[in-house]
Amino acid sequence: MSEVKTGHPKGLWVLFGTEMWERFNFYGMRAILTLFLVNSLLMKEEDASLLYGGFLGLCYLTPMLGGFISDRFFGNRNCIMLGGLMMATGQLLLFFSASTFGTNLGLANSLMWIALGVIIFGNGFFKPNISSMVGSLYPKQEKSKLDTAFTIFYMGINLGAFLGQTICPYIGDVEVGGIRDVHAFKWGFLAASIAMILGTLVFFFLKNKYVVTPEGKPLGGLPSKNDASDFEEGEAQKAEFTTKSLVLALISFVALFFLFRFILDGHNFIKTLIYPIIYASGITLAGLIISDKSLTKVERDRIIVIYIVAFFVIFFWAAFEQAGSSLTFIADNQTDLNFLGWQMPPSMVQVFNGVFVFGFALPFSILWDKLRAAGKEPMSPMKQAIGLGLIALSYFIIANNVKDLGNSGLLGIKWLILLYLIQTFAELCLSPIGLSLVGKLSPKRFASLLFGVFFLSNAAGYALAGTLGSILPNTGDKFLKATELGIDLQGVLDKKIVPTAEQVDLMTKNHIAPENPVFVGFEIHNLYEFFMVFVVLTGIASIVLFSLKPLLKKLMHGVK
Repeated sequence: MSEVKTGHPKGLWVLFGTEMWERFNFYGMRAILTLFLVNSLLMKEEDASLLYGGFLGLCYLTPMLGGFISDRFFGNRNCIMLGGLMMATGQLLLFFSASTFGTNLGLANSLMWIALGVIIFGNGFFKPNISSMVGSLYPKQEKSKLDTAFTIFYMGINLGAFLGQTICPYIGDVEVGGIRDVHAFKWGFLAASIAMILGTLVFFFLKNKYVVTPEGKPLGGLPSKNDASDFEEGEAQKAEFTTKSLVLALISFVALFFLFRFILDGHNFIKTLIYPIIYASGITLAGLIISDKSLTKVERDRIIVIYIVAFFVIFFWAAFEQAGSSLTFIADNQTDLNFLGWQMPPSMVQVFNGVFVFGFALPFSILWDKLRAAGKEPMSPMKQAIGLGLIALSYFIIANNVKDLGNSGLLGIKWLILLYLIQTFAELCLSPIGLSLVGKLSPKRFASLLFGVFFLSNAAGYALAGTLGSILPNTGDKFLKATELGIDLQGVLDKKIVPTAEQVDLMTKNHIAPENPVFVGFEIHNLYEFFMVFVVLTGIASIVLFSLKPLLKKLMHGVK
């Protein structure tokens, strides 16, 4: 047997660099998107949160399509480059949207919708294919390194996130004389586009030399050139979906779409159209894959583990992705942003997540290696249960610190920083470990498609994040504005005062909700109750996932 190399292949660092620039592009845009929608395109915060959740959800729905096209037609490499160019184009369209809203709001809105659509499909081609290539860099006898490899890969993601969340808000979310310059957002979108072009060029020029199999063969070429030696002995090389299973999948999708549309009854088309598509797609694809008659019992059991873990990941992302919507609005409206004597732009507060991930990803990687060497490493789903517990803790702390703020008090920025620190630890227990788990458990013929399924759980989580973000109650700035307008907002919300038609019109024009939001029958009166929603959801998810350990261990058939 040839000697096993102890380091990581150079191709990992090429994928690291490519993903770094892509994440600069994505997270940089994400940092300023909702503020751009509210301040430049004059959208209500509730609608901006729903759009934000729908956009992110679709970004993680389209990897299903991108994974399928890659596995069957184009290959990983071509899809990565196509996706990169599409995302760069989408950011340029956002730049033009942010350049024209002052003179033509209708055109700016149209360009925004087109831009988000292009980015959504570009991300679909890019995302599952680069992730699936990481696992293929390693020989079969070194698959135990995948947790470490994906953690290193995740450092690239968060280095890019840090750069994007620093540079895009710094040049795109600026104040002049204490007033936000709503025309500056365009420079943030332009920087995001340039970053995506750089990432695509890195991959294009270095892929042939470094992104190769352990035997030196190019990775991610056209599916028609797959070599049988790339597959496990006895493993089927092609999925076998019957006509019956495809028809049943289509019928299931339609039925689930209308079921979720009924459950999510409302007037916002994102909530009644986009969200049902996301939820129905995830369940339908999961059922279609598991119906493949070429699957062995062991393969099917391992795929079921992926599905179980993916379900619980939904609750993690629903809580975590408040960063770009409700937490950004709270940073903007009810937080003292003085950081070491500098008034930080509200969209930049998210940067602490990227800083902490980059700082702690390597220590977490070393921790897993040491625990593995000592035979004490938790199995991957248990790491994810720990992550869910940590995110529940982060919201419990922030909930208790907003409890006594009232309508005019300001939250100290240190509490948002602490929230992002704890959520970073949660993320490092859950997200890269989840990617690694899919790489370990997926049959090779389903690799990209199952990464697409895993990202669908992200999509569902983001859709739920949009729904939860939209129940954010009125924050301090809304009460101040209402006072300026001569309206006792607290009295209106407590139903002690019935506002006049003129007052309702004034509140609507100033994006002030005349009543408290409601979630599953419970009225959300304040920020404390809002944050406790996340404590309950993620806390219960953590406990249930912990309780499933014996079942998951059995279904994994020896995979750690």
